[in-house]
Amino acid sequence: MTLEAPLEFSGAPGSPYTRKMLAVLRYRRIPYRLYHRGREPAGYPTAKVPLLPTFYIGGEAVTDSSPLIRRFDAEIPGRPVRPADPAVAFLDSLIEDYADEWLTKCMFHYRWAHEADAAFCGRLLPSWGPVPLDEPTLAAMAKMISERQIGRLAYVGSNPTTGPVIEDSYVRLLEALEAHLAVSPFMLGSAPGAGDFGLFGQLTQLAGVDPTPTAIAQQKGHRVMGWIGMVEDLSGLEPGPTIDPGAIPPTLKALLAEMGRVYAPLLIANAKAVMAGEKMVETEIDGRAWAQNAFPYQAKCLGWLRDEYAALPAASKAQVDAAISGTGWTSLF
Repeated sequence: MTLEAPLEFSGAPGSPYTRKMLAVLRYRRIPYRLYHRGREPAGYPTAKVPLLPTFYIGGEAVTDSSPLIRRFDAEIPGRPVRPADPAVAFLDSLIEDYADEWLTKCMFHYRWAHEADAAFCGRLLPSWGPVPLDEPTLAAMAKMISERQIGRLAYVGSNPTTGPVIEDSYVRLLEALEAHLAVSPFMLGSAPGAGDFGLFGQLTQLAGVDPTPTAIAQQKGHRVMGWIGMVEDLSGLEPGPTIDPGAIPPTLKALLAEMGRVYAPLLIANAKAVMAGEKMVETEIDGRAWAQNAFPYQAKCLGWLRDEYAALPAASKAQVDAAISGTGWTSLF
């Protein structure tokens, strides 16, 4: 094992990516030590993006969850997260990228664009720390956090134009997940993949913390809410086989279609804007106007997906093409 256990990292319960990586470590049965953000040992390196869960590896601060999952699979033996079959692994990559980059828009939007949710989470997030806060301190921190996060809404793509698109996509995702979880324990069969953990991380907040989206999940996502509770700790699960990539279930096809319907056109429009040096992305998603700041990281995401697709063996590529036919994802490749 190249990496030494326990793995050390910092994060917060209100971070969907912290929850994602905690669930990965529990499933992998990798010993870990979690520091609450801001309470790391003295002298530890600081991440470029300190709002993300930060792993301390080889004297460096490492934050990106998707490469970390792949690194852990490669360097720590036993119970890998990524599917072994190349075609299934590629579908897993699509699901994980959607969760990390689109579903997080839903999470951020509901948390900070709705007044009641912002008031609730403004006080909740600082309360999730290891240090007791008196009322004046809590009120001041709530004000600071709320103002900072509300100011970032435009950066992640939440505004009066995009809000209805985001909220409709969340409702449809719940419906598609509810149907799929009626026939499959995980997205790609009887073993969780990175996509499962990505969805789980965002849904811990959307369907368990923030008042407005949680109320929607209580109406439309009984199985989804049960699934979230199960995925929290899969250390006792003995994983079963993944799907046959040549015959994916209709409910998975519908789920992929919902994801590609909204995320694929954004990836393309954003990459064009980034390449052109433009500050704004203006396009149509789901037949409606969409405008947001250009996001260089999501342009990298598209490049990584295209690289993985190009590297697929011919037989696996044919299986992927059939699986994503008619879902919206084909426009990326």
